[in-house]
Amino acid sequence: MFELDVRSRKPIYEQLTDKVKELIMHGILRADEQLPSVRALSSQLTVNPNTIQKAYRELEREGYIYSLQGKGNFIAALQQGQSESKRAELKEELLRLMAEAVYLGFTETEISSLYRQALDMRREESSHD
Repeated sequence: MFELDVRSRKPIYEQLTDKVKELIMHGILRADEQLPSVRALSSQLTVNPNTIQKAYRELEREGYIYSLQGKGNFIAALQQGQSESKRAELKEELLRLMAEAVYLGFTETEISSLYRQALDMRREESSHD
């Protein structure tokens, strides 16, 4: 489920947080589903437990997971206020990325095509549920 690229410039904990977010967005990880323990995931990925803990802390800070003392870490359900906050954050990031894309020569047609690809991916995932 979790594959990391040790040759990547991106830190391991960021790769892990990105992967968990991706699994949540694709509906593979669902609300209240338990994540592997820090120790189990550390052993599976052969990564320092502190790195896994850092990723879990970051995911919890961002509202993607919650922890229960003595029970572990679980996927959080998306709350309405949280959703609006995430949307605003994502909108800002998309604007930054789109400005960079325009600077690099992407056309409106190419950007629209990418949006349609994202919609198609979402539809495919929904049809697998």
